Amino acid sequence: MTSPTSGQDPAAPVPGPAPGPVAVRFVPLTRPVLVALRDGDLTAASTLAGVEFPDYFIGNSELWLWQLRLSDIAANPEAARWIARAAVDEPGGFVVGHAGFHGPPNDDGMVEVGYTVVPEYRRRGYARAMLTALLRRAADEPQVRVVRASISPDNAASLATIAGFGFEPAGEQWDEEDGRELLFEVPAR
Repeated sequence: MTSPTSGQDPAAPVPGPAPGPVAVRFVPLTRPVLVALRDGDLTAASTLAGVEFPDYFIGNSELWLWQLRLSDIAANPEAARWIARAAVDEPGGFVVGHAGFHGPPNDDGMVEVGYTVVPEYRRRGYARAMLTALLRRAADEPQVRVVRASISPDNAASLATIAGFGFEPAGEQWDEEDGRELLFEVPAR
């Protein structure tokens, strides 16, 4: 885990309730950045991206994701503009997580959101800020008609995050990595 003294900006706030509304901006995780993260080279990844990544980005829970996203880009270079972005506190400038879509829109115009908040910044509003930014991005893309979220039924935090955004139940699925997931969808516009 990251602390303000281990791979994080010393000016970044310490864990605790957010003092007010939070906002994020996204920094693309390009192929070279993803390679550095996959290889555990936090310094190179941070230099390439222009933001300082917390140690969490090279933890076991994230390394599989960087490899998956590199495979996605290798299979479809267009995926690069849809997936894997660092979420940076605005105006603080420190990385609080990552977010993006699971890939480009499918033939029905559907994209699926994905977002992760670094543990020490959870329960401060960053997941909602990321989801807000992702929904705005989807609304700005003419080919996107529907935004999907897939959530484990016992993930109360994620279920609470999507509340109030207009997501409606759309069934369920079995995910080989995560098990049973509930599906929720909202029109992009």
